[in-house]
Amino acid sequence: MGLSDARAAATPVASPIAPSVAPGDALRLIGFLDELCEEVEGTIDLIQTDAHLRMALTLLRNHFEGRTVTPTSLIGASRVPYATATRRLRAMVDAGLIEQRPRTPSGKSFSLHPSPDLLDAWTQLADRVRRLTDTRLGTPKNDPATEDYYYGGSYRTAQSLPPLQVRPDPLRLAGGLRVLAHGDPTFMVMDNLKRQFEQSIGLSIHQRAFSIDRLRDEALRNAERTASRYDIVAVDLPWLGEFVEKGVLLPLDEVIDVARLDPADFHTAGWQATHWGGHPYGVPAQTTPELLFYRKDMFAQAGLEPPATTDALLAAARALHDPVRGVHGIAWNAARGTALGHTVLMTLADFGQPVLDLPAIAGGYDCADLASGDHRPTIDTDAGLAAAEFLLELLAYSPPDILSMSWYERIRPYAAGSVAMAYGYTLLAPYFELDPASPACGQTGFLPHPPGPGGTPVAPVGGYALGLPANLAPERRAAAAEALAVFTSPEAQKLFVQNGSRTNPRYSVGADPEVRRISPIFEAVEAMSWRDELQFWPRPPVPQITEIIRICGEEFHDMLRGLHSPRDTLRKAQSRADALF
Repeated sequence: MGLSDARAAATPVASPIAPSVAPGDALRLIGFLDELCEEVEGTIDLIQTDAHLRMALTLLRNHFEGRTVTPTSLIGASRVPYATATRRLRAMVDAGLIEQRPRTPSGKSFSLHPSPDLLDAWTQLADRVRRLTDTRLGTPKNDPATEDYYYGGSYRTAQSLPPLQVRPDPLRLAGGLRVLAHGDPTFMVMDNLKRQFEQSIGLSIHQRAFSIDRLRDEALRNAERTASRYDIVAVDLPWLGEFVEKGVLLPLDEVIDVARLDPADFHTAGWQATHWGGHPYGVPAQTTPELLFYRKDMFAQAGLEPPATTDALLAAARALHDPVRGVHGIAWNAARGTALGHTVLMTLADFGQPVLDLPAIAGGYDCADLASGDHRPTIDTDAGLAAAEFLLELLAYSPPDILSMSWYERIRPYAAGSVAMAYGYTLLAPYFELDPASPACGQTGFLPHPPGPGGTPVAPVGGYALGLPANLAPERRAAAAEALAVFTSPEAQKLFVQNGSRTNPRYSVGADPEVRRISPIFEAVEAMSWRDELQFWPRPPVPQITEIIRICGEEFHDMLRGLHSPRDTLRKAQSRADALF
């Protein structure tokens, strides 16, 4: 997905994610088998590698690199006479190992792609070859990659998701697929994988990426056009109600069989957050809860336990705060406006208080009837006062520039080792997980928000869904919906993770053993989901939520600057929020 507009439009952030061309070790293993064939053939003159294997390796390599393969190029890779290679190719097509995709309307020219059967067979072969080389050539003891191995296979590897497949029939959209996205690390991974996705759907892909506020403005501006400029738009989860009420999004159940998306495979909170008035308006593309990141090594050296309450968090921040040595206790979103506003809503949730008068249910609060419009703000409460006083206490153990810190600014000092804890979304974990020079790399623990009195542990769900614009031309809707299904499929989500993303909306991806080996963050989030700690009620997606967040971000910023007391701040924020309704 090209970034012709992204670098100028998105928030300028140095991406921590290096582009990668293939999932996992696929290309290295293909290269190993290729070179092994060369060595055997070059050493023993009478041995010639099987043409089927040569063609399969060539097809797989090009698939993982996103390159087109024609019958002529595959026949050339077989290293046998033309007539023999043609028969071998036909046998592989007849056996269901190769799929042919028409390249022209006439169907006389076509490209070749590995079928699901071949990709599945490759997944099994790759695992077995890797284990055989480990076993025969020396396996390190206690190597986690070889644990639970039994008779040539692993119980857990049986759950591995296959690589992203190609559609046998390419999608048809004049001018290619147009995507409006957010300029964050996960969507940048999608851009790095442009060729793979273009090969998968058979279309060129054009992506524009914007910073969060500009993304919202562009989506609203696009909805006013006669015909949408985009086929797919990224939607921050709290915007959903506003976007539906303003006619920005198309109900997905009008254009696609929702059951095909396997709703039960999505994290419950992420899937529910894409609904309004009982209809789905998007598919989760990122489920990225805000967690507490903490330095395990610092805690161990200080003899501290991971904080389980807000009081314990304050005590840990106090113990680890050492400005003389350039170390501060905690970093968080405290910049005026949108950034601090999100912190206020999530801190209210830490003390058991939603920002609206939602009915309490087991595990949290009910957001099912938000479309009724019957709810009112609940900011000026006892829990609100406790939350405000907690934020004031955090100031004492925060970096001196905390009141200008937002999404990325709070993670950078954590990655650099100058803060011991940070509230942050999982999508920002690559800033320290993928940087071996970061003191936090391999030393980070992941917790839901520690609760205050009246609260329970909660990991407020953030992230983006992908939806279809309501003004998308009717003739483009079916193909756009198919592309959306590909981008949010388990295979695509696994590919994002393998190339640096730390967000995941699906249970099946979090359970994949390859994914779990990449980062402990996936197992931690999976456990939170099963404990019902992943929740989206802290930021209920009513049409007024953007303004509520802005109001809280302004009033609480004045409080943190010492201009108003907590009581006055709550009263002012409540009055301004009430006026919205």
